[in-house]
Order: sequence, then structure tokens, then C-alpha cells
Amino acid sequence: MSKYPDSIAPASVGQYPALAKSGGGYFYDEILEYRVWCHREDGAPHGMEGDDYFFAFATYEEALRFSSETRGAEAPLILIRQLQWVDEPRAGQFFHERSERIAEWRVEWLAGSKREAGTIENFLASSNGA
Repeated sequence: MSKYPDSIAPASVGQYPALAKSGGGYFYDEILEYRVWCHREDGAPHGMEGDDYFFAFATYEEALRFSSETRGAEAPLILIRQLQWVDEPRAGQFFHERSERIAEWRVEWLAGSKREAGTIENFLASSNGA
């Protein structure tokens, strides 16, 4: 059994835009793909016109294996989709947002972050002192 959930749509892995939001939102709805970014300045093979580039995987284990075997590769990140999320424009100020947001997260942020019914409302009630 995997330590982390697999992509919800393996056939779409690698088809998402390279640019995404970074972190934030506190909760996720769907796992889109695992990404391993490669950096030429750290010894990654050439071939992407000098820019950083990534490889996408449907499972964490595939991404981790590639990351550990590839020179110049970072640890895996995860691309998530948020259908509802928490905006924090200033420290300690939280708002419930209802729009699609795609973001890259650190994989370890998945633990306890799957959005379920009432998750955001409970978070806001406890965070805003209600």
C-alpha cells in the first residue's frame, strides 16, 4: 500500500500546466500528479533549453524512485486541486474560498489535509476564536 494517494486521473498526468500556485489553501480535494523538478545548475541532464523542468508521475513511489536516481532532481512535490480552500491574506485572517485552485505542495502536507464535509467550517471556527 502506498504512503500517499495516487493520481485521480493517471491518463492526465503530465498534461497540467507547469505553472501553478505554490502551497496554501490548507486542504486539498484531488491529487493530480507528483512532480520531480530538475535543475541543470545542480547537475540535471541538459535538454530543456536551459530552464528547470519536471517529470510527472501518477504515484509517489515512482516519483521518489526517479528523484533518488536522477542527478539534479528535487524531492517529489504534489500537484493538487482545491475546489474549496482557505485564503489567508494576512497571518491569522482566514476566508473560505469556493473556486478551483491548482497548487504544488510538499508531499508531507497531505497528512490530515483531505477536505471533507465541514472541514473548512470547523477549521475557521477554531481558528477565528468562535
